[in-house]
Amino acid sequence: MGLRTGEQYLDSIKVRNKAEIYVMGKEVKDVTTHPFLKPSIMAFKATFDAAWEEDTKDLGRAWSPFINEEINRFNHIHRSPEDLAAKVRLLRKLSHKTGACFQRCVGWDALNTLWIMTNIMAQKGKKEYKDRFVEYLSYVQKKDLALAGAMTDAKGVRTLKPHQQPNKNAYVRIEEVTKDGIYVSGAKANITGVAATEEIVVLPTRAMGPEDKDYAVAFSIPTDTEGIKIIVGRQLNDARRLEGGDIDALPYFYNHEGLIIFDHVFVPMERVFLMGEYEYTSQLVEVFSAYHRQGYGGCKAGLGDVIIGASMNLAKQLGVEKASHVQEKLTEMIFLTETMYSAGIAASLNAVKVCDNCWWVNPMHANVTKHLVARFPAQISQLSIDIAGGIIGTAPSEWDLKNPKLKEYIAKYLQGVEGYTAEDRLRMVRLLENVSLGVAFQIESVHGAGSPAAQRIMFSRLYDLNYAEEIAKRLAGKKTDLKFKPNAEPWRDSETEKLAKSK
Repeated sequence: MGLRTGEQYLDSIKVRNKAEIYVMGKEVKDVTTHPFLKPSIMAFKATFDAAWEEDTKDLGRAWSPFINEEINRFNHIHRSPEDLAAKVRLLRKLSHKTGACFQRCVGWDALNTLWIMTNIMAQKGKKEYKDRFVEYLSYVQKKDLALAGAMTDAKGVRTLKPHQQPNKNAYVRIEEVTKDGIYVSGAKANITGVAATEEIVVLPTRAMGPEDKDYAVAFSIPTDTEGIKIIVGRQLNDARRLEGGDIDALPYFYNHEGLIIFDHVFVPMERVFLMGEYEYTSQLVEVFSAYHRQGYGGCKAGLGDVIIGASMNLAKQLGVEKASHVQEKLTEMIFLTETMYSAGIAASLNAVKVCDNCWWVNPMHANVTKHLVARFPAQISQLSIDIAGGIIGTAPSEWDLKNPKLKEYIAKYLQGVEGYTAEDRLRMVRLLENVSLGVAFQIESVHGAGSPAAQRIMFSRLYDLNYAEEIAKRLAGKKTDLKFKPNAEPWRDSETEKLAKSK
């Protein structure tokens, strides 16, 4: 099949017979109709619709050489730098349609990470993992499945390695190995969109040593599997989804994160892509992190566009859109948004080829992209609040507006420029509140794909300070053994590039 419609996707996730999904302590049977999860499901659905809608069709589809069919780009293995750039453009475009995280990127990045790592392992003599992965990838692409990427473990005591933890399941681990497969236990935390998915792709979350080999595991499993429990987390203003309104709960699309508990879950051997090979975990984490950090330049720029548009509209409603300080704030928001996007595009077009048909993002540019994203959304939000005014945090509810006794007063006192109504203002305020102050733009921008400290560690690893120093010494007329490298940038090879080049 290769391509499904959004409606076909919805039909496929209605019934869960084995996994347990909980929202606010109560088990959910149909995620497509539950008011808490439905906005998240609709955001996921937008990724399927993108492959059919005229304005996104070219970006939303790609050709797969694995099944010789057109597929949804969210299940595509990047074949060129242009492919990687198309990813960033698609994410920005889809943000305009959802105003929220559409939650499918982590699974996509997990697929591409496993493609690179299983290829590298095959070069080192571990060919079975690549064979298994290609078979699984073809299955995913033919059925156009919705994937969750599960990387972040519960982690327990942060100063201890996995094997040192008092709770042996603080990291997902292999409990038992049989001839048919493995049994795993543990938990993965803050997993984006997991209740909306059909498959979970699990990766290790950190570099590991020989004592941690039971934790060095990568596999895939259907979301509806015996022993899986999903606990959906709370978010800012999330109870509004249960109120049934159409203003306060804006946008109609939203995202969720969940805690996945693996309670002695069986994984068939054909779905195991890493089993104890701890020596590859460092590079696997490096590959995944760079992929995921690159994508943030697209989706966060797209949400920035929504915030800029809402701020402009509210300025018009108040009659201040031409004021110099408002124009200056909007210009600054544009600059911050386009800087994030430019870095994501640079990470794509300056991609690294680490093996045959293996295109990885530029690791330096990808980490720069995410570091900008960790900083700029907070600044964009602050500027938008400055333009919108305090009403962004104090506006009456839509139920006040709909109350016959109050409607006339709210219409009178919330109206600004003639031609705009109180409802116009309230709708735009709620949109701006939900997007600019929500998890997807604020918290995720800081901690998604690793904290800012993680990116700074990568900067220092990749940038060759000694080489830069020798350049300076030469120009200053001091003695130096400098030998100029072919590359313009004073960068070292990443751990992944070193591994790929090693014999």
